[in-house]
Amino acid sequence: MLYISDLDFTLLRSDLSISNYTKDIWNKTASKHKLSIATARSFTGVKELLKGLTLKQPLILLDGVIIANIEGKIYNIAAINKKLGDEILFLAKKHLNLSPLIVAYEENSEVFIYPKNLNRYQEELIKTMKNRNRVFSNENLKAKDLNLKIVFQANEQDSIFLQNILKENLGDLIEIKRSKDPYIDCYFITVLHPLGDKAHALKKLEEIENISIKNTTVFGDSHNDLGLFEVAGTKVAVANAIKELKEKADIILPHTNDEDAVAKFLEKDVF
Repeated sequence: MLYISDLDFTLLRSDLSISNYTKDIWNKTASKHKLSIATARSFTGVKELLKGLTLKQPLILLDGVIIANIEGKIYNIAAINKKLGDEILFLAKKHLNLSPLIVAYEENSEVFIYPKNLNRYQEELIKTMKNRNRVFSNENLKAKDLNLKIVFQANEQDSIFLQNILKENLGDLIEIKRSKDPYIDCYFITVLHPLGDKAHALKKLEEIENISIKNTTVFGDSHNDLGLFEVAGTKVAVANAIKELKEKADIILPHTNDEDAVAKFLEKDVF
């Protein structure tokens, strides 16, 4: 059996911690079954958060753009090329005067590149990234050769407008995820390679781990977990999950992320 959990507001508590109880159940489960993570966070971001968890299987990172193990070995990358990346930047600048944060892959590592002139939402986000390595500002922001994520932040109206503009002009060349940010009062418009989502990454991980789809169980709470719920064998929504996800779930847990929902399910299901 392969169990895969989202992080924010699913496995993690709302303060980004993991309880000792969850760590204990997770690590006991890891001695019997395969366990992994599927998150929008980067490899750099998850390493600190997941201290104390046994992680033997590859992780789905950046919403499915990268599959890598906890030591940093890359199994798969689905990236936007420079030409397409520059077209995305041009359209956003032309229609809304918006510049993104770019998460790129260079020299076997992620780099985070943000514009010199930040909007108020980006200022809040960058404050949380100041202590990370490989975070750079760039006055003449351009796409890189391997763009893992191109991320815009805007109010609801502008986020819908930008999503429509990009889809009208670039169609199936890109995948767009628009979601309300749980920490900052704005919407994220995340532009990805069409194969860089959790659903495609889960199928790839099943190949890597030689696991049948019927033997996969996924846990989630939000819009970026909808793809997982389309393709997994068993879909489990935490109590605090959005309505759309609960509608696709096989199981809706009675507990929230702050009540160790995933661990309580694993304890009952496995032990």
